[in-house]
Amino acid sequence: MLLEGKTVVITGAARGLGRECAVRFADEGADLVLLDIADDLEGVGYPLGSRSQLDHTAELCEQRGSAVVAAAVDVRETAQVETAVKEALARFRTVDVLVNNAGIAAPSGVVLHEISEPDWSLMLDVDLSGAWRMIKAVAPAMVEQKSGSIINISSTAGLVGYRNFSGYVTAKHGLIGLTKAAALDYAPHRVRVNALCPGSVRDNPLVEGRMLVEIARSLDVPTGEYEDLFLRDQPMNALIESSDIAGAATWLAGDDSRQVTGSVITVDGGFTSR
Repeated sequence: MLLEGKTVVITGAARGLGRECAVRFADEGADLVLLDIADDLEGVGYPLGSRSQLDHTAELCEQRGSAVVAAAVDVRETAQVETAVKEALARFRTVDVLVNNAGIAAPSGVVLHEISEPDWSLMLDVDLSGAWRMIKAVAPAMVEQKSGSIINISSTAGLVGYRNFSGYVTAKHGLIGLTKAAALDYAPHRVRVNALCPGSVRDNPLVEGRMLVEIARSLDVPTGEYEDLFLRDQPMNALIESSDIAGAATWLAGDDSRQVTGSVITVDGGFTSR
């Protein structure tokens, strides 16, 4: 029970890495505030997490004994973010951990000069500015209580470039910059800020993940071939599992990592070591 007594806020919690982290944290004794847009988003080009998926994540966590609040929140909307955090504090009195997981993989798949300004703005607004809004809302409470752990889910795309994904790469690189700057801002208050950089994560049907298949779709890779394609670039000859990311996030959320801040932790099977 590494997280017993802690309250964790997770964005993008309806499915995928968000659900995997939520269930793992519940197993470790945390109470949870689960946020997701719970609707589709014009311009993205694929279905986002739904309200029923968010409710299913909440149910899985409640079955493990966690107290859970689930809410539809668009991280692009400051008022929605602030309201969700106020409600979390009213219910649980503290927020001990924030996992900035909400993100989109599209619009992508075109060379930089073909990206429209609305598509560019949408990517950065969700994947980068959304995390900033969440930190801005949560940080005052963490500063007041003199403790907290903020975990930003970046990507290997935050460390290296990918052809035809310049918006996504820019947002994920920016998230690492945000992590390092925020870590220094909040270190005097014992609030830690770290980034996780997953590699190619297998789309586990149990958590209804679909990020990898959507990246493949943007690259016009046939559905039956995309796992083999991504596997070729993995030094350990295996795709990353969503549980691998949840395990790393659990460590960053807990007290065993109390001296870790401003760090960028890769969970990529050696991909960025080449």
